[in-house]
Amino acid sequence: MSDNTDTSRLDWAKGDGLLPAVVQHWLSGEVLMLGYMNAEALAETQRSGHVTFHSRSKQRLWTKGESSGHVLVLKSVRIDCDADTLLIQADPHGPTCHTGTSSCFGDSADVRPPIGFLAELDALVALRHAERPEDSYTTKLFEGGIRRIAQKVGEEGVETALAAVAQGDAELLGEAADLVFHLTVALRARGLSLANVVGVLADRHRGGR
Repeated sequence: MSDNTDTSRLDWAKGDGLLPAVVQHWLSGEVLMLGYMNAEALAETQRSGHVTFHSRSKQRLWTKGESSGHVLVLKSVRIDCDADTLLIQADPHGPTCHTGTSSCFGDSADVRPPIGFLAELDALVALRHAERPEDSYTTKLFEGGIRRIAQKVGEEGVETALAAVAQGDAELLGEAADLVFHLTVALRARGLSLANVVGVLADRHRGGR
């Protein structure tokens, strides 16, 4: 089985020195953009930690966000089975598209996998935890402390269970949404995230549980 992180086996000759690079949000799975890299652009991406392409129109290296400041921070580089396409996972700092949308393929809701919104929610809760804006319900939860947050998780858990046995689908979904939100806040208050929970679930799956 080939190593899809081993960039030394890339077939640069197939594309006359340029290979397509699909950029994906490292948490939500949203496809952000498509660019092209030559060996120099890939090396600069790995060196600087900011995703860099070869501009076919300008015929030079171009780092995403070099003028706007909306850089793509590198998380990983993977290659496909034919070694002629790159998958770049990145953390976008600001909108990726010059039109102001999160993706060059449209708004995030249009191109993000449905469950990928949980990553957006997680990031928003983390931002609220750091900035504590006034008149924010999330801020009030954090200011109330972990005991109050835990109490809310318990309340929402009970309401979700009751909705599951005694109410309709709409009510169950509403209560489940409240539960997931407050659980996300509780995790953040403890310095954890939904990604950590996903990691535990993935480990259990690999272990056959």
